[in-house]
Amino acid sequence: MEIVNRYSDEELQEFKELILEKLEKAKADYALLRGNAIGANPNDVADTSPTFKVLEEGASTLSKEESGRLAMRQMKFIEHLQAALVRIENKTYGICRVTGKLIPKERLRAVPHATLTIEQKNNNH
Repeated sequence: MEIVNRYSDEELQEFKELILEKLEKAKADYALLRGNAIGANPNDVADTSPTFKVLEEGASTLSKEESGRLAMRQMKFIEHLQAALVRIENKTYGICRVTGKLIPKERLRAVPHATLTIEQKNNNH
């Protein structure tokens, strides 16, 4: 499959910043969930951020098992975001892995680690 279209370097930079932002939050959420799963007390720096506060209050009602499952899902999300950063570096980001077409920006803004157009995703499910 030959790729003729790709996002410009400027567009890739915009997506990179979006992904880095999501990655930072995802890692913080993961640390909080992981701490809850192993029974650590997340009240040190966690309560200085409103985002952490909301998650902390929600996480405090989760069982350790639920927190562990959510932490694993969060780690998978982090891995997907990191893979998206690699695709940005390779300049293959935003290209559907099935059709080779550009994935629309709106989809990438909503799901920055997407590797399929919405049509292909719907066909696969």
